[in-house]
Amino acid sequence: MTQHEYGLSDNSTKKEEVETMIHKIEAVVLFAQDLAGCTAFYRDTFKLQYKGSDANSASFLLEEGLYLILLSPSGAADLLGTEVNEPKIKGEPRGLLAAGVADVDAAYEELKAKGVTFVRPPTDQPWGLRTAHFADPEGNLWEINHSIE
Repeated sequence: MTQHEYGLSDNSTKKEEVETMIHKIEAVVLFAQDLAGCTAFYRDTFKLQYKGSDANSASFLLEEGLYLILLSPSGAADLLGTEVNEPKIKGEPRGLLAAGVADVDAAYEELKAKGVTFVRPPTDQPWGLRTAHFADPEGNLWEINHSIE
């Protein structure tokens, strides 16, 4: 197949400016059944820059402005506003992409109007972010967020 068949242009100098809702990925969040074991793996085996932890989470700096966050089952339940014991179905999402947007509430309304189903509506979090959570058509979880400040 040629570039044209894929919808690609031969004119690489011409760029179309598009206003995107998501400005950047800020965090990759993985749900961990064994938080201590996963924390040790990423800290000691992968040698990621460990930033700290609490009873429900651990964080690592991957690069400036990009974090890997591990969440225990209760940490994930707190984030998503669900019960700790759900979901139990094998193959359920085990991670989440967190992306910064200019205004969570405006993005939430725009995405809802386009038929996106949210797991949790805009919510102020104690760590200083306003967040909302949705799943893509394949069930992959996303968070959109902005600083409360």
